Amino acid sequence: MSNLNNRFQVAKIGKAVGIHGEMKFHLKTDFPEQFVAGLSFKTKRGDLEIESYNPERDLIKFKGYNSAEAAKKLTNLELFVTEEQTRSSIALEEGQFFWFDLVGLNVYEGDLLLGSVTEVERLGVTDYLKLVTDENLVSKKMPNSFLIPYLDNFVLEVDMESKIIKVQGGFDILEAS
Repeated sequence: MSNLNNRFQVAKIGKAVGIHGEMKFHLKTDFPEQFVAGLSFKTKRGDLEIESYNPERDLIKFKGYNSAEAAKKLTNLELFVTEEQTRSSIALEEGQFFWFDLVGLNVYEGDLLLGSVTEVERLGVTDYLKLVTDENLVSKKMPNSFLIPYLDNFVLEVDMESKIIKVQGGFDILEAS
């Protein structure tokens, strides 16, 4: 997860498409509903305000960039938001969590602490919890880090109040890593 002053990346701007300033748009989030006209996002070059977004075609247009030539200046810029912006613009359903809420949680299989989540990564269509392995297991020659698929057959429960994730099959993955 890229970071720009305590913000996290939610998208990357691709190449200019057409003559009116539309650009290819690559999401780094499960919540495309946050990309609406009038909202602004931080970039390394300052704020960009969305003029329009077409999720079916993965195209976005930013206010003030009305030609292909102007839009080309935005190619490869990353868009960043704060946790507060995300929480205020997205309503989660029961059992859904933001990736940043999972970072730092301890992961247990039964009573065994496997480690803690340092990041959530998407590989293909599957999300993975990236763990730094608990020191007790590292001292037994286990790898320093490993990935657990964020799938129902591995992740049994996320308890935000206790700050733990209960899994099954995680120790087998660690041993095979």
